[in-house]
Amino acid sequence: MEREDKRSVWLFRPRPNAQARIRLFCFPCAGKGASLFRKWGHFLPDWVEVCGVQCPGREQRLREAPFARLPRLVDAAAWALRPFVDRPYVIFGHSVGALVGFEWARQLRRLGCLDPLHLVVAARRAPHRREQREPIAHLPQADFIDAVRRRYDGIPAEILQDPDLLDLLVPTLRADLQLLENYVYEHEAPLASPITCFWGREDAETDWDDLEGWRQHSAANFNVQMFPGGHFFVQSAETELVGAVAGIVCGAVNGRVSGAEQA
Repeated sequence: MEREDKRSVWLFRPRPNAQARIRLFCFPCAGKGASLFRKWGHFLPDWVEVCGVQCPGREQRLREAPFARLPRLVDAAAWALRPFVDRPYVIFGHSVGALVGFEWARQLRRLGCLDPLHLVVAARRAPHRREQREPIAHLPQADFIDAVRRRYDGIPAEILQDPDLLDLLVPTLRADLQLLENYVYEHEAPLASPITCFWGREDAETDWDDLEGWRQHSAANFNVQMFPGGHFFVQSAETELVGAVAGIVCGAVNGRVSGAEQA
């Protein structure tokens, strides 16, 4: 029982469904928790179980130290979530979460697990393309917060105005960015799964070559779909985005790719 409990803390399931035909594993962006996906189940068929992946250092796992190295995070997530890939599944990841989802899929492949039916990556350049900006995770707190604001504009005003909330957020956000900055891509065979890349039209963090680079990581179909908004279009265009995810999930179950525009 204790072993199962340790695994279950990795998942946030707003509407648990033991009879689900398919699971949708969702990895949030840096500093965010799995509750970001709490409303998604309302826009998806009832045979889909939304599973937000809750990594250490956030929400109910706030007291746990966050991972700052991607291989360690992926190993831990693979151990914890392996029992839950006992049926068809799709992976969605936003920003850093897209990179985590990609490497998690590769780790599951090494372990002999089922491949995902589809990998959906949002607001993240292809993993083999090097980060162009200077590292910021090592900066003192005030400088770090300022750099995050200028680069991502992703810290809500109510948190910026509350020093106690900032003190809670910064260690996890810093670790997530360390994870990204320390990442070293290792070449492997492409995934057997189709890949769809979501992109905000006003996102200055990525360009077309960054997105197109994902094509080489799939031995199946590759697609791109654009949305209004910047880096955080996952929240600002949530209804439209979840509708697109629903189309991909339904298409994957039916053995075809749908819900995305061919690149």
